[in-house]
Amino acid sequence: MAPGTRHVDKPSETWTILKVLNWTKAYLAGKGVDNSRLEAEWLLSAALGLDRVGLYVNFEKPLSPGELASIRGMVSRRAKREPLQYILGSQEFMGLEFRVTPEVLIPRHDTETLVQEAVRRAGTAKRVLDIGAGSGCIAVTLAKHLPRAEVSAVDRSDAALAVARENAEQNGVAVRFVSGSLFEPFKGERFDLIVSNPPYIPTADLAGLQPEVRDFEPLGALDGGPDGLDFYRIIVPAAPEQLSPGGWLMVEVGVDQAGSVQKLFAHAGFRELFTARDPGGIERVVGGRFL
Repeated sequence: MAPGTRHVDKPSETWTILKVLNWTKAYLAGKGVDNSRLEAEWLLSAALGLDRVGLYVNFEKPLSPGELASIRGMVSRRAKREPLQYILGSQEFMGLEFRVTPEVLIPRHDTETLVQEAVRRAGTAKRVLDIGAGSGCIAVTLAKHLPRAEVSAVDRSDAALAVARENAEQNGVAVRFVSGSLFEPFKGERFDLIVSNPPYIPTADLAGLQPEVRDFEPLGALDGGPDGLDFYRIIVPAAPEQLSPGGWLMVEVGVDQAGSVQKLFAHAGFRELFTARDPGGIERVVGGRFL
């Protein structure tokens, strides 16, 4: 029997934190959720306003009908494979907390590789542009690590920009967020550093993604066209017109895409080409300098 439900012929059960935790773990595992114990702890912590230590020291505490109803609602959403981050409303990225909603792609730790490479090569960059702001995780984190730079970010989704602006304010940085497509709002402007994590999943691969991604995250932030390279074919050739002399362009790429994207960089006249691997060993970043 699910926590918080009652059977008319039986006295109501006492549901303690431990009992609900164990039930939730088994229920989510049965729905195909990985790391169901850890996710059950996160859900209960959020519903009860406790940290994980608080859960453990209160294992035998009985839960009220209101608490059970709150937990049941969250567990029901996760059982339908809605991402945990959307249920909790936040995701950590490079030590910062970001609000996330279904309007934005959930920040991935793979993307930290792009930010780390950008910070490492930024030098005295005064003007930075992030193409495809989403939650703002890239632009906001760059603004944190490059406090002397003026950071701009563009997205075609006004709903995503609203989330990004909240995240900039929450993390105490100033970022210029602009509504528009790619370089369109920045004609005549030059930047010392341009970064982007564009959509790069081949269209035919979308159906095979995990339900959390395929059914809940914004399709426009995922679909990179037939071979996943559509946006690189636009961004890379156009970037030199937006870069200051010696400026860098760096992009995140998908599995086995680094070689093809590097060729686009070379054809567009970039020098000092490099790739960087994420913690899983995948070539995740391609970059180059326009001299």
